[in-house]
Amino acid sequence: MSRAFLKDDAVQDAVLIPPRAPLPAGTPNLVTMEGLAKLQAEREALEAERSRVLSRKAPEQDRTRSLNEITGRLRLLDDRIGSAKVVRPSDQPAGEVRFSARVRVRTVRGPRQGLVRGFRLVGVDEADPSAGLVAFTAPIARAITGLQVGESASFGTPAGEEVLVVEDIAYDG
Repeated sequence: MSRAFLKDDAVQDAVLIPPRAPLPAGTPNLVTMEGLAKLQAEREALEAERSRVLSRKAPEQDRTRSLNEITGRLRLLDDRIGSAKVVRPSDQPAGEVRFSARVRVRTVRGPRQGLVRGFRLVGVDEADPSAGLVAFTAPIARAITGLQVGESASFGTPAGEEVLVVEDIAYDG
């Protein structure tokens, strides 16, 4: 008889833990104060979820699977929180694009010439390009880091090479 028709409680489906946003090897885990608060809130939510799973009546296999997933996610999250290096905007050079800067750039050459973009350079776990939050490890962020207002940098895109000019730099706080 094929094993496909047998129930084997000892064999459970592997628990898949979604990976965290990638952080290149050797790159410090820079975070804003808001980013660290977001990571800590995520941890609190996972702890609350673990408490709910422990208190609910469910088949042992389902509870174990849920707890294994939560534990795996907490392990990855704790690694990120433990390696976080908070960067305060007040510690950054005011006239230079650095971590936590709010930047406005204009494309002066390339397929999207004339396009003006504004965004803030943040940690990998708090990045959300649709909200104007770009990871400091993103290609566009790496291209403009260290620049001052009026300076330009080349930036490769799938549509072709662009030249960006920094129009404005601001730091919160």
